[in-house]
Amino acid sequence: MGLGSYWGEVIDVLRQIIPIYDRVNSYISLGKDAEHRRRGISGRVRPGDLILDAGSGFGNMSKTAEKICGNIAITLYDPLVPMLKNTGSHFKKTPDMSCGVFEHIPFREEQFDAVLCGYSLRDAINLKIAISEIHRVLKKGGRFVIVDLGKPDCAVARAGVSFYLRTVLPIIAFSVGGRLGLKFATLYGTYRRWPQNSKLESMLLEKFSRVEFEKDLMGGAIMVAAYK
Repeated sequence: MGLGSYWGEVIDVLRQIIPIYDRVNSYISLGKDAEHRRRGISGRVRPGDLILDAGSGFGNMSKTAEKICGNIAITLYDPLVPMLKNTGSHFKKTPDMSCGVFEHIPFREEQFDAVLCGYSLRDAINLKIAISEIHRVLKKGGRFVIVDLGKPDCAVARAGVSFYLRTVLPIIAFSVGGRLGLKFATLYGTYRRWPQNSKLESMLLEKFSRVEFEKDLMGGAIMVAAYK
């Protein structure tokens, strides 16, 4: 599972929508993106932790973690250099930065206390390899925190989420971001390739000892913690 050859198209779109990315995301998540990041991170990141924000974008996950925990060491990791360059000045200390993909994380084994993925793991080229690489760089007892779209196991709920992403989301994105907002339609393509919630949990349990799986919006939003 993963984006496979679709990855290049998604990355090209992400590069184009950088100017409106955060603003549109806030609206299309029905204003719950910040809340979901807080819920996913709270209790899973601790003061003094060494954090890898994987698929970091502007670093919103690690910015949230820093606000909650205070003193943490952050490394931002993203395939798009322009995203890293637009992280802003909201960190207490300038984080380390590195560019690359989930499938080839350029850090040593057992280096990080926690790996954070905010609305990014869904963009992995190969999801199984991505999970394995994240597991590799986590210390024993480390936490892998995922905040993302969810694909409900219930067929009715899944149809509702699909309808929203395919039909309603483009209208909202256009109203907020203009013609550039229409590029957010590619999000539905990533959702189609994303596993159902129970399958994602099973994939995580193949590598991790325990998984906490929290859902919101009929299962259309997930906050997950996997423990090594």
